[in-house]
Amino acid sequence: MVVVTGASAGVGRAVARRFAGPDVDLGLIARTREGLEGAKREVEAAGSRVLALAVDVSDHAAVEQAAAVVEEAFGPIDVWVNNAMVTVFGFFDDVEPDEFRRATEVTYLGAVWGTRAALRRMLPRDRGTIVLVGSALAYRGIPLQAPYCGAKHAMKGFFEALRCELRNRGSRVHVTMVQLPGLNTPQFDHCRNKLARRSRPVAPVFQPEVAAEGIHWAARHRRAEVVVGGPTVMTIWGNKLGPWVAERYLAKTAVKGQQTADPEPPDAPDNLFDPVPGDPGAHGRFDAEGKRRSRQLWFTTHRAVLAAGALAGVGTAVATAVRGRA
Repeated sequence: MVVVTGASAGVGRAVARRFAGPDVDLGLIARTREGLEGAKREVEAAGSRVLALAVDVSDHAAVEQAAAVVEEAFGPIDVWVNNAMVTVFGFFDDVEPDEFRRATEVTYLGAVWGTRAALRRMLPRDRGTIVLVGSALAYRGIPLQAPYCGAKHAMKGFFEALRCELRNRGSRVHVTMVQLPGLNTPQFDHCRNKLARRSRPVAPVFQPEVAAEGIHWAARHRRAEVVVGGPTVMTIWGNKLGPWVAERYLAKTAVKGQQTADPEPPDAPDNLFDPVPGDPGAHGRFDAEGKRRSRQLWFTTHRAVLAAGALAGVGTAVATAVRGRA
């Protein structure tokens, strides 16, 4: 049985569809009832039994209750995916304290509370997988997204501490983190935007199904971290090797690069404190540039095949050299 938070839209919606099938029961958690119902219809059509729960993940007690309800309905939770998030686009000094707190409580503490609810059930059984949905921004902060970058950095530190604790206890519960690139999701239509122009993901942009593939794979394999997309790899390693270069480059390019030419409507609704009505689906408004595949992800998930091929190539080369000397 699989639980997905933030399942009504974007990556969470794509993740729910990727896991769906006749042999998988799904617990879907989000705030937007219309989006939850849309997700429920899609995964039921794929053959899953579904329980859709309208829950605010920043509420620890509500998350704990949701975990109890889905286990009562479907049995033990095998996989818990912490994906829910909200954000505020704007310069830090334009973000109000209550806005920053709210983004942190949903994006970071929501993942902590989800992990806690899952662990309470997985630890006694000594099995189960918890997926923390991260970002390249867990390694490299960028302008206009201080609340989100702070939350993802915090999530990474929490993830590392928890893995150490589980190893110390000899637990077989697995915790993994998936680092994502810029994605074509509806968040850029329903996030709170303090800027004059509409927000957009940092290019190049990937479709949410690419992220869902990485998350699904991470949940089925015991790898500590899965990185999705070449730009994510470049961001992580670029920041490790030359953080001063990354800072200057992002200061010069990332403010403009996260805004379109279109003005932000003054009365645009956002989902920071309350859900936006409607069913947004998985995709945002950047389908024209969204990449549907990631060669980097294929290489990441096929390392054993590539290693075997490389060894076979070396073996063939050695055999050829030996025959040539004979």
